[in-house]
Amino acid sequence: MPTYPHSPVAPSRSSRSLDAAPAAPRQMVVCASNGQFHSYVNPQKIDELIGQADTFLWLDLQNPQDHEIDLLRQEFKFHPLAIEDATRHHERPKLEAYDDYYFMVFYAIGYDTPRRRLSGQPIGLFIGANYIVSVHQGEITTIDETIKRWQANAAEFGQDAGALLYALLDAIVDDYFPVIDQLAERVEDIEEQIFERFSEDALQEVFGLKRDLLQVRRIVAPERDVLNVLIRREVPIFERNSILYLQDVYDHIVRITDSIDTYRDLLSSALDAFLSVQSNRLNQIVKVLTIASIVLMTDALIAGIYGMNFEFMPELHWQYGYPFALGLMLVLSVGLVSFFRWRKWL
Repeated sequence: MPTYPHSPVAPSRSSRSLDAAPAAPRQMVVCASNGQFHSYVNPQKIDELIGQADTFLWLDLQNPQDHEIDLLRQEFKFHPLAIEDATRHHERPKLEAYDDYYFMVFYAIGYDTPRRRLSGQPIGLFIGANYIVSVHQGEITTIDETIKRWQANAAEFGQDAGALLYALLDAIVDDYFPVIDQLAERVEDIEEQIFERFSEDALQEVFGLKRDLLQVRRIVAPERDVLNVLIRREVPIFERNSILYLQDVYDHIVRITDSIDTYRDLLSSALDAFLSVQSNRLNQIVKVLTIASIVLMTDALIAGIYGMNFEFMPELHWQYGYPFALGLMLVLSVGLVSFFRWRKWL
């Protein structure tokens, strides 16, 4: 299996500080001709290669530089608007048809478990009859794995762009499922925090997870529309069999979208439950304080009566007056508490 040439590597990115070195550029070219793979082609001859029916070329640009962007303009003759969309970092997933090629934006999703952070990497794909050009920022392992799989099973893929596109999209979408599983585990943790051991931090977790689910849905929902267009339109550069395989990727996307909607509904229910539990706890606290206030007000009433400065009061000069007042306070307090317990207000 041939090795992949890499352009000169920039200094190592050992830190993520503001003055860290930019991401290292890389250019991977794989060309299949007459059943053989070539890991290097002259960039100036790309326009000749893609004009040969028995040749298939895959150009992968990671962190493309200006001269590589010029390569897309000069050799492939891609539309300037499509090139601009391919180099943007936050482009919406979409599919655009041009004269003899399609431009697609698809996302690879990753999840950092220790930091509980979701990340999405856009991939710009130019798909022609006998070539694929992928443009992206940062490393995306599914692209390298798909190219290696293509080289190891050349007879299985042949010269069909649709088969390679299916293999790539299928690998990307399969990586969505572990991310959804991680988010599902977070939903279960939040439900445990609310119902089993009530924690005030659960509210922050709910809003953080709702934000992550919304971010995933903003990616997956447009991708579902992209695949829907592919499978419901007769794409001239794809074989009919490839369209059937893309239907499988579409089904996976639909499953993921349904799962996201389900977890969002569960989070909304968990949020309502959190607010209800918190409201009930507050009501219990207010009820206890109200009962305590009633008891103390009764005792204060007795103390206030015997604290009046009238000269003629029945128990004012009685030697048992003080114990009698305290005893009366105690009896009334116990009586009130017993009454509240009997009515199940306490």
